[in-house]
Amino acid sequence: MISTAAAPPPGPARIDVHTHLLPRDLPRWADRFGYSGFVGLEHPAGCRARMVRDDGTFFRDVDANLWDPAARLSDMHDTGVSAQVLSTVPVLFNYWAQPRDTLQVAQFLNDHLADVVRCHPDRFFGLGTLPMQDPDLAVRELDRCVGELGLHGIQIGSHVRGPLADWNLDEASLFPVFARAAELGAAVFVHPWDMMGEATMRKYWLPWLVGMPAECSRALCSLIFGGVLARLPTLRVCVAHGGGSFAATLGRIQHGFEARPDLCAIDNPLAPRDHVGRFWVDALVHDPLALRLVLDTLGEDRVAVGSDYPFPLGEARPGALVDSMALAPAVRAKLLRDNALNWLGIARESGCEEAP
Repeated sequence: MISTAAAPPPGPARIDVHTHLLPRDLPRWADRFGYSGFVGLEHPAGCRARMVRDDGTFFRDVDANLWDPAARLSDMHDTGVSAQVLSTVPVLFNYWAQPRDTLQVAQFLNDHLADVVRCHPDRFFGLGTLPMQDPDLAVRELDRCVGELGLHGIQIGSHVRGPLADWNLDEASLFPVFARAAELGAAVFVHPWDMMGEATMRKYWLPWLVGMPAECSRALCSLIFGGVLARLPTLRVCVAHGGGSFAATLGRIQHGFEARPDLCAIDNPLAPRDHVGRFWVDALVHDPLALRLVLDTLGEDRVAVGSDYPFPLGEARPGALVDSMALAPAVRAKLLRDNALNWLGIARESGCEEAP
């Protein structure tokens, strides 16, 4: 089925690999599971809603474009986005909860997301969420996401922290999830969450400004030093927010590997720079000098437009930073469209060619 709703305006096609979606109505999971901590949506009036934990703690205000496909398609038309890659909001990873409860929430979210993709298959690609604190359950839901729901991959957190697990992404227990993703050809999007330093950086939104970039580098370094990328050469990983601080600190990371192999090379003998070209990042860095550094460091084939739609730290017009830079047409096409398709592991499909 091909949707014609809010078709993109004329111009170069662009795919946004970093967008978030929720159902309009979320169950009260605390009533079902018997304990609190889950996030829901309250709809007091109009087109706005509030994300609130079930103990009453406010998280953030959101607009209808978080849950309404029509509003989302309208925004995509206005901003020239041909297709979005959809994933849940990271606060709903729920890695802290009991694994089978997290699985039930994940299945609810994944079913909804898959329904939205089915209704608009030329405009949306989907990434599921998994109960990563229980790798066996995570693999089962990964199989369902790809085999039954037809999603193109999964979104995971930059680490897995909760009462049952406190793991970076190099944790051996998580390797079967990555191995199964590689086997299935499922794309993996790594998103920062539960940012380091939240307890000590209480002012100025520092967890999001400082902790979030560090979380992205934490994830990449864990995948590199832990040998995950080396052992799974077909695994397709994309890290949000330009890979965070990784590109800016790669020199230090490489020097540390060379200076102290007794600390850094204990699980993988390949140097960090040897992994460049093995993973993707989005282009959400908000500054042309930063994007140039990312391109020069990681390569023009490994950067794709991502906006963090529809949240305030995102890019209001996806790809605007790319558009502002003096790039060769072929490079621009890679960043706007081709690299996203390569990461997703798909050929060019309807809705991803040049916009009509």
